[in-house]
Amino acid sequence: MSEQNATLNAFPIFVKTDGKRVTIIGGGGEAYAKARLLAQSSARLLVIAEVIDPAFAKWGADHGIDFLRVPYHRDLLAGSVLVFAATGDLATDRRVAQDARALSIPVNVVDRPELCDFYTPAIVNRAPVAVAIGTEGTGPVLAQQIRARIDQMLSPALGRLATLAAHYREAVELRVPRGAARRRFWSSFFGGRIARSVENGALQDAALEVEKLLRDHEPVEPVGHVALVGAGPGAQDLLTLRAQRLLMEADVIVHDALVPESVVSVGRRDADRINAGKRKGCHSKSQEEINELLVSLAREGKRVVRLKCGDPMVFGRAGEELAALREAGIPHEIVPGITAACAAAADFRLPLTLRGVASSMVFTTGHDLKGNSLPDWARLAIEGATVAVYMGRSTAADVSERLAAAGLSPDTAVAVVENASLPNSRLFHGTLADLPALAGFDDLTGPVLTIIGDAVAGASFENSEPLARRRALASAMGEEAAA
Repeated sequence: MSEQNATLNAFPIFVKTDGKRVTIIGGGGEAYAKARLLAQSSARLLVIAEVIDPAFAKWGADHGIDFLRVPYHRDLLAGSVLVFAATGDLATDRRVAQDARALSIPVNVVDRPELCDFYTPAIVNRAPVAVAIGTEGTGPVLAQQIRARIDQMLSPALGRLATLAAHYREAVELRVPRGAARRRFWSSFFGGRIARSVENGALQDAALEVEKLLRDHEPVEPVGHVALVGAGPGAQDLLTLRAQRLLMEADVIVHDALVPESVVSVGRRDADRINAGKRKGCHSKSQEEINELLVSLAREGKRVVRLKCGDPMVFGRAGEELAALREAGIPHEIVPGITAACAAAADFRLPLTLRGVASSMVFTTGHDLKGNSLPDWARLAIEGATVAVYMGRSTAADVSERLAAAGLSPDTAVAVVENASLPNSRLFHGTLADLPALAGFDDLTGPVLTIIGDAVAGASFENSEPLARRRALASAMGEEAAA
């Protein structure tokens, strides 16, 4: 049968359970799992079992669950709207199923699809909005995977938005004509300023926007929105859930050149994608052009994601873009990302702070050492702070020499990561004295981050290459060339 003609053997419905009894037979882990799921509803839960798992009993007491510690009997099912058989004993579960059917009560038998009148779906809960995913009992793990994907897509504030819509539904029916006008109203309600205000917790602003929309009967002039989103260090699965959701909602994605295609592709397939450049030595757009682009797109009513490597607020020039958006009156937000220093430390299993060794840390670039005087962070490094140097390959010699001259021990540990978090990452380790060799590593073409400090000694060097080995090899090749 083709996919277009496929039929469901179980038709999905939503059963009203508000204030009604749902009965679970069983007191072990399977019954506990069902109870946790059903506790998301307003049903009155009754659990029947002679023996109740202690953790289940404690949780149930905290959540107002009724426990009946007696042997199972058919008469105990009377008055239930749904029954769940979860004793773990096939004979008992089969008997519960037969008794429930005799009383015309739908029954679910855990892990026994052939005995079920209905299946328990995986649920994405944004009450009063719910998304239920079922596989007719054939693939619970698949249902959970689908649930996880949908959960990422839906705003946590969706329930509040739906509740607000229910509050105004009667007013809309009285004041907005049926047909196209009402459809436009609700389209604007769920997809514009009102939704963003609810998401940001500004419920009063949302109410004012609803009143304006009711008064005008037409959607307000579209005003776009810009989100400065951290793409993280490069690995797609290190994106935050909020970043993934905004990418799925974006009309336009303006991304830096170093953001991997796998991360950009998380966005809507039909979203416009604009490469803003911002790679060292190769800027396809000036910062002023990017600022103007973001403002222009937003004024067209577009939802824009400005996708930046790592965290947008760490060496991402976010300040200039934020200033342009504020001046233009464009609604905007910031979504943090995992910055490269944290990803590099994770690759090395390296604690950036270590009790009794390093209690502070510094994020900087090697270019800070180009001046005639040491920047403030250099003094912090000498006092024991862990220093993460971004874009530091070409300035490695300057970093090493200036810090050593200022008093930092040449034996201070260093860790170097190329392409942090990615499968093709490369790790190197050594001391401050070894660091100048990094400038000669011409095969390092990806982003490089260097971590300096005593805390580095706590890292794992199993998959790391010593910088001293590279330095010795380069020296030997130099002597051979000279001979």
